[in-house]
Amino acid sequence: AWKYTGQTASAVISFSHTTLDDGTVEFCVRDNGAGFDMAYASQLFEPFKRLHAHHEFEGSGVGLATVHRVIERHGGRVRGEGSVGRGAAFYFSLP
Repeated sequence: AWKYTGQTASAVISFSHTTLDDGTVEFCVRDNGAGFDMAYASQLFEPFKRLHAHHEFEGSGVGLATVHRVIERHGGRVRGEGSVGRGAAFYFSLP
């Protein structure tokens, strides 16, 4: 969220949580930064798959892949939602 709001004049990053119907607590990190096209959401957690050009944002494309791997290894779930130019939200839960 920090990286993708760097070019946003009035950046907002929030962290929240909610309890799902099954009792699982789901956490959310949301921003109003660059966002992404949901048509490519399946690539979010693949190593070295970038949804933005290298000159737009630094990084190698392993950050979200690492998050996904750690969360799933601990029995959790992670997902992302976004809209180009309107920000993104990443949700994760752990048992």
